[in-house]
This record gives sequence, structure tokens and C-alpha cells, in this order.
Amino acid sequence: MSTTQSPESKSTDKNVTTPDSTSEKAPAKQSNPADAIPDGGLTAWLQVVGSFFLFFNSWGIVNTFGVFQTYYSTDLLRDQTPSNISWIGSLQAFLLLIIGVATGPVYDAGYFRILVFVGTFLTVFGMMMTSISQTYWQVVLAQALCVGLGSGCLFIPSVAIVSTYFTTKKSFATGIAASGSSLGGVIYPIVFDRLVPRIGFGWATRVLAFIMMVTLGVSLIVMKVRIKPAQKRELLQLSAFRELPYTLFTLGEFLGFMGLYIPFFYIQTYAIEAPDTQVDENLAFYLLVILNAASIFGRVIPNFLADKTGPLNMLVPCAAISSLLAFCWIAISSKAGLIVFCILYGFFSGTFVSLPPTTVVSLSPSLGVVGTRMGMSFAFAGLGLLIGTPVAGAILGSGINFVGLQAFGGGIVAAATLAVLGARFAKVGMNPRQIA
Repeated sequence: MSTTQSPESKSTDKNVTTPDSTSEKAPAKQSNPADAIPDGGLTAWLQVVGSFFLFFNSWGIVNTFGVFQTYYSTDLLRDQTPSNISWIGSLQAFLLLIIGVATGPVYDAGYFRILVFVGTFLTVFGMMMTSISQTYWQVVLAQALCVGLGSGCLFIPSVAIVSTYFTTKKSFATGIAASGSSLGGVIYPIVFDRLVPRIGFGWATRVLAFIMMVTLGVSLIVMKVRIKPAQKRELLQLSAFRELPYTLFTLGEFLGFMGLYIPFFYIQTYAIEAPDTQVDENLAFYLLVILNAASIFGRVIPNFLADKTGPLNMLVPCAAISSLLAFCWIAISSKAGLIVFCILYGFFSGTFVSLPPTTVVSLSPSLGVVGTRMGMSFAFAGLGLLIGTPVAGAILGSGINFVGLQAFGGGIVAAATLAVLGARFAKVGMNPRQIA
């Protein structure tokens, strides 16, 4: 191809350029898509709104399970042990996280809307089927399996899209989106608790399903993919586990999710059934609401600070305080004490849902492997969540060994803190001022 052109050739062939224009345009062609990230604007913040409602109807439903745990143990499934009932919520949360390993490549291939549509159908259908369930295995199939699979289809889009629209505000925007899970954990339990005595379990659960359908419709309307990966990502990248920071962080996620959700599942049961508590049943219900309400702020404020300190530097102290609070729970039995515990624990534990996505980004060598690494990390987190609350239920037994349950939760979260701290040291060393 000639390197010089006549004026006529320029007018007849707009695709041919001069050497000067070629040299000027070449860098733009080779630039990373991240260079064009808007980092704000109406479209970008609409993605946060859409992602907010995806969290609202995935993690929000998981955060709601405490109210179902109490209802099932006292009414619909009262012939089942607390451990058996907690398997429903644990399996639902496990599928939410583990399905991300498979749906990540589907999202990367450009099938975002199909994922959200399928997720919407499965979660709404699953709740509708839960509303007519009468036996333990029917509830497992509807609420654990169907809703869990649907939530898994929603989860990866909820964390993947926001990060493509923001740079310096990435953690903050993700935190706002993730706060949807906490707001869901506030609204859904209140709606369920208020409607069950009036219209029964069936219609109360159907109302939740209708709310899910409407709010997920908002996500389908406003969300759109900005860029697709240049190449299909791998389903697994086992070489990532040769990197000590990533390996330790993934271990921390596994341990953290094993212990972190124990209060969310059992705070109501503790308030009602523990022999030394001074809490009536109405306030016991609102303890779960308080936990989730405090978690809204715990997913926004630390994320805002994490943009300046680094996600690991924010995650370590929040996890350590969560562990300390779990041990303090052992000595708490008064109304005021339980309310303060729920506020503080909800706030500091919230970072374990909102900060891991940006943490994985910071521990990855390039954006091209973030999706794969995020899926693997979430898979281990899901495994921890699957194991943790049923083990806690088995420790609780017939409802008298709350100290064992509380100590188990505190100890596991303490171990998670040490693993995340190790990841931080492995990444940037011992300097406390180093951003990580």
C-alpha cells in the first residue's frame, strides 16, 4: 500500500490515510478500553441503579432468610431441625455464588440480557412455587434450588457491569449497588412479617415475588453492556493460586462466608429462645431488619474510603471488628445490647459482600482475567456459606447451645481476618501506609 496519496485519492477513499494521520491514530486503536471509561454521567449511574436492584433481589433474598428460618421452625416445617432448615438458605446462597463460575463466560459472550431474563424468571417462579409448598423437599426445590439458580444468573451481571463504567469511583459505585442487598434484607422481611398474619404464608410469599418481578424489570430496562472482552475468558485459571495474595484472599473469603452469616440466620431464634434474653417476639423480628439496615451503610461508607486506602486495607479492620463483635454476642442478652450488636455487626460485616469484587480486581494482573478470578473466588465463598450455617445449626442442636454457635462464628471470622491480613502483607509488605 502506498505511503503517499493524491488529493483525489483522499476524496475517493476515506479509509486510506497519510503517514501523519496514521501515526496520530495508531495509539487510539491500540488504547485500552478502560481509557474511555466515563467514571460518571447518567448512563453510568443508571447501571448502578440497575445493579442495585439485581443485588436487591439476589443477596437481598439471601439476607431475608432469617425470617423464613424462624417461620419454618415454628410453623410450616416445625418437624425439622434448625440445621435441616438452614440448609435451605445455605443452598440458595451457595448456588448464588457458585453459578457465577458458569455464568461468567456467558456474560462475557454478550448474553447479559438473557442472563437477567432467565434469572428474573427463575427467582420469581421459585418464590411462587415456595408459596404453595407444603413439605421440606418442596421448599428445598423451590426456594433453595430454583431461587438459588436464578440469583446466580443475576449476581455476575450485578458486579461486572458497574466496574466497566467507573475508575476512581469504582469501589464507591459498587458499594452503592451492593447496598441493594441490605435494603432487600430490610424490606422483604417487614413485608413478609406483616402480611403472613393477614393473608397467610402463601400470598405473603407471592407478594414478595411480585415485588421482585417489578424491580428486576427496572434492571432489564436501564442496564446495558458498555464493552465486551476482546477474547473469551477461561472458565478456570488455576495458575492464579500460585500467587500468594490471591490464594490467601480466596481462603479468607471461604472462611469469612462460613461464619459471617450466622447472626443473620440465627439472631431471631436467639432472641426468642435463648433462656437469658429479655426480648419479645416483635422486637426479635426487627433485630434482623436492624442488621440489614446497618449493613446498608457498611457497604457504602467503607467502599467510599476504600477508593483512597485500597480494598484490603479497609477489609482487614472491618473483618477483625466483626469477629470481635461475634464473640461479644455471647455476653449479650438485654434489648439494648442486642440492638447495639445488630447495628455494629451489620455495619462492619457489610464489607465482606461489597469489597471482594474490587479486591479481586486489585489482585489481578490485568482486567482480562478478573472475571475468571472473581468466579473462582466466589465459588469458594459459596462453599463456605453452604457449610457454615448448617454446621452452626448442628452445634445449636435442640436450641440450647447458643454459646457454641456464637464462638464458632467468631472463631471462623477471626481466621478469615488472618487470611486477608496475610494477603495484604503478601501483596505490599508490612508498611501500614501502603495502599493495598
